[in-house]
Amino acid sequence: MAYVLIMDPTPPSFAQQDAAPDSPGSDRRAAARWRRMIWVGFGGLCLALGVIGIVLPVLPTTPFVLLAAFAFGKGSPRLRRWLEDNPRFGPAIRNWERSGAIAPRHKRAAVGTMSVVFALSLILSLPPMVLIIQGVCMGGAACYVMSRPSN
Repeated sequence: MAYVLIMDPTPPSFAQQDAAPDSPGSDRRAAARWRRMIWVGFGGLCLALGVIGIVLPVLPTTPFVLLAAFAFGKGSPRLRRWLEDNPRFGPAIRNWERSGAIAPRHKRAAVGTMSVVFALSLILSLPPMVLIIQGVCMGGAACYVMSRPSN
């Protein structure tokens, strides 16, 4: 079976596009629509976790907000702009994108929270292997956070 491509100078109307669901372009459009919806959904989940992290000190806010900005950039430029213009989240996104900077206040909060969680793990007498894994992971994360420039 051969396909013949006919070039029509007038673009099809929306009714014609909807009436021909088997056209080759409709599959790509549907796939692109699904990808955007997945990115927006992932961004919404990350933003929700970031907002929860504002009131729950064990959950970090900034990494989830940065992930949300990335995901919204892939799925919805409008939501990305809204997040960048937000007075609470916008400065952290701009600082990170401009220079990979983390505010000193946030560095102290991150390392302090990791220290408290590790101390609590020691107090609860978690198994040594858990403490070793936790110490290595948190130590690496603390080194990374402290090595980032300040804004």
